[in-house]
Amino acid sequence: MNAIAYTVSDSATMLRRQLRHMLRYPSLTVIVVGMPIVFLLLFVYVLGGTMGSGLGPSGAAGASGAAGGRSAYLEYVVPGMLVMTIAAVVQGTAISVAMDMTGGIVARFRTMSISRASVLTGHVLGSMVQAALAIALVLGVAVLIGFRPTAGPVEWLGVIGLLALASFALIWLCVALGMVTDSVETASNIPMPLILLPFVGSGVVPTDSMPGPLRLFAEYQPFTPIIETLRGLLTGTSFGNDGILAVAWCALVAVASYVWAMRLYERHSVH
Repeated sequence: MNAIAYTVSDSATMLRRQLRHMLRYPSLTVIVVGMPIVFLLLFVYVLGGTMGSGLGPSGAAGASGAAGGRSAYLEYVVPGMLVMTIAAVVQGTAISVAMDMTGGIVARFRTMSISRASVLTGHVLGSMVQAALAIALVLGVAVLIGFRPTAGPVEWLGVIGLLALASFALIWLCVALGMVTDSVETASNIPMPLILLPFVGSGVVPTDSMPGPLRLFAEYQPFTPIIETLRGLLTGTSFGNDGILAVAWCALVAVASYVWAMRLYERHSVH
């Protein structure tokens, strides 16, 4: 077997390890999936009537034919909840990586004849699986409470591709964050701003409803074009250049985080 084949085989082994961890410790999965579902139900059933009426006939929901109120707000908020789901899942990635880095298992891996890249790849692939399951559950709950996307096959491919790309980028970011910390507790706290960013964007309310400085930040932070693109694909609204910006942000975060993570891993392997 050549080097690439060894890397693929070792990465598959590390993926199985991560999947077994998910099965043995389901509480973390329940937490990261449960939080976006709770937020979805809270915003739709507690705040949705008022906030949906505030969207107006020219809002995202109005453009796709919804009459306003709770149903309109459900259409509006689901894309933000999907992005929040990814942000919640990747917090678990940082914790898992930090546990490996501080628990001595990486030092043991270095004594074995395995590909160094496979250790981090296993974390990334395992988190991608977890993110896909979490997104499917949140989307399923949204459909059960009345969400009716108008996306066709091409739009659904775009939704799946963008969610996968965003997940990949944020997972690599949290792999790096998990290695840069010196404790599991710190690793669990550092990714928290990622969960808050959809709120300070177009995740729950339109950015034009925000005051000046906050609106400026909300419009130009990375999550807003991702959310707007998902909203446009799912509900048939226009998203302009947001699709290009979303892909560009994901690619930039993914590449920068991968380079950062690999450097941290190599540095850790030397010591």
